[in-house]
Amino acid sequence: MPSPRSGREQRRAGSGGRLEFLSLSQRGPAAPDSPSRRREPAGAAGAVPLPEEDCMKLNPSFVGIALSSLLAIDLWASKRLGVCAGEGSAWGSARPLMKVIEVSGHGIPWVLGTVYGLWHTDSPAAREVLLNLLFALLLDLLMVAVVKGLVKRPRPTHNKMDMFVTISVDKYSFPSGHATRAALVCRFVLRHLVLAVPLRVLVVLWALIVSVSRVMLGRHNMTDVLFGLLLGYALYGVVEHCWLSPATAPALFALWSR
Repeated sequence: MPSPRSGREQRRAGSGGRLEFLSLSQRGPAAPDSPSRRREPAGAAGAVPLPEEDCMKLNPSFVGIALSSLLAIDLWASKRLGVCAGEGSAWGSARPLMKVIEVSGHGIPWVLGTVYGLWHTDSPAAREVLLNLLFALLLDLLMVAVVKGLVKRPRPTHNKMDMFVTISVDKYSFPSGHATRAALVCRFVLRHLVLAVPLRVLVVLWALIVSVSRVMLGRHNMTDVLFGLLLGYALYGVVEHCWLSPATAPALFALWSR
């Protein structure tokens, strides 16, 4: 015979089941799911996602950051090395000497000197070398002017605009025409002139001093000079590839022959 306790437990279980059934049947319409369980489309919520390109702008690439850092270092170091940029600079007393070096690397003296040599030489071999040197100098002037016009990088703020014979594109800084010319002439002279070892060393030192003087005078930043040296080195390869000779350019040699 079941005990009274077990009967009471059964009645409680039965009444609990009925109460649970009533509470479920009397419950109203189902409540909407919580945001954690159901995601609505972005358009329905009214939030417009950012375009992918805008997200990219908010997260600059490593290359962009590296280039900006290098540019900042270039500007800072170039200003610190501009010790002859003015009479009141750290090495202002050496500024006249730096300007003489500037003239030694200018394009006009080199072009005029080459034309003078062509006009007065009687040697066919010398005429061929000088004619190709003139071609190299004119190519250098053209390429530097084109790159300066395309890049249009302004000269350093500490530069004093008292340069020797400038043209319109000389208000721009990139690349350094003096450095380009120094590298080009240095390779040309070492390749086509027979010089003693001390003279060859002097030619290399001249090219380096001309290049360094551009930063010391405040005319250029360091990257202008470095790119100029690379450009001049490459232009010499173009001159060698297009070497002018009596067989390839007879009209030019007939013009300078007497």
